[in-house]
Amino acid sequence: MIRTVEWSNGEVVMIDQTRLPQEYVQLRMTDYRNVAHAIRVMQVRGAPAIGVAAALGMALAAQAVDREAERGELDAALERAAQELMSTRPTAINLFWAVRRIWDLAREKPGWSTERCRHEIIETAAAMVDEDIAINRALGLNGADLVPENAAILTHCNAGALACAGYGTALGVVRAAVEQGKRIRVLADETRPRLQGAQLTCWELQEDGIPVTLIPDNAAGSLMRRGEIDLVVVGADRIAANGDVANKIGTYPVAVLAKENGIPFYVAAPLSTIDLSLPTGEEIPIEQRDSAEVTSVGVQSIGPAGIAALNPAFDVTPARYVQAIITEKGVAKPPYEENLRRLCESERS
Repeated sequence: MIRTVEWSNGEVVMIDQTRLPQEYVQLRMTDYRNVAHAIRVMQVRGAPAIGVAAALGMALAAQAVDREAERGELDAALERAAQELMSTRPTAINLFWAVRRIWDLAREKPGWSTERCRHEIIETAAAMVDEDIAINRALGLNGADLVPENAAILTHCNAGALACAGYGTALGVVRAAVEQGKRIRVLADETRPRLQGAQLTCWELQEDGIPVTLIPDNAAGSLMRRGEIDLVVVGADRIAANGDVANKIGTYPVAVLAKENGIPFYVAAPLSTIDLSLPTGEEIPIEQRDSAEVTSVGVQSIGPAGIAALNPAFDVTPARYVQAIITEKGVAKPPYEENLRRLCESERS
């Protein structure tokens, strides 16, 4: 199984996703600033993977403080790292959840020595890798029950092993269905402008031997109308309390097309992606990225010089288009205000 990011001998090791599918390159980092840069430029991306990477970045910050240093020095270093890491990308709630989990571990134990606190932070962050994979496997099993035999599944962006520490959310559902012996095939939207579907989803499904066909983003509606898509499964970067879902730009029109054509539209995401503090998706911050990602593909310009371009990284799909939200603790269906809160409370109990 692909392991996207992990802790190894005091280093954060991650796949450089900007080099796929042409090259498989692993980055090795010993400074949290390098982790922050990797998140910002999307060498690591996908909400769960960003969260795990940020937690490991906090571990690097703790490791850099001498064991014999005053505890205040460690606390200050963690605060600096937390602020830097949380400034990288605004939409994926997993990033903030993971950083605060590590930061709170230290803040809630002011009596720990520097050495003890360093040790606990590193152990907790490293354990989050296997924890994320276990969550995704549980999520996948819950979602596999929704996948019929011989299904053609549409995905958008990459919500696979590369978007997590491993296994995947939307593709975790696909993998679990395949492991159950179901014969399925995936139709992968290319996902402009960064082509995560073409470059990442197709690569990892080919690596696993799961049948996948790449389609243009604007072909999904036509294929739905012709009966060539049975269901849609996507991931999420943040889910509001009412079930509105922020995911990669282009998800909203896919959801509208699915509803128009009577096709189930499912969202697969861990509970850490649910933000009960936001009543609706209107409050979710949407990252605006460099317009060069739209006006160019790689180094090749595709627009006239000086053309203005908009590049929102995400859109928000209203809950009315979402048939179910698949989590590691179960499948939530409307009314989401009640059922998402119930699942989150079951996690805390």
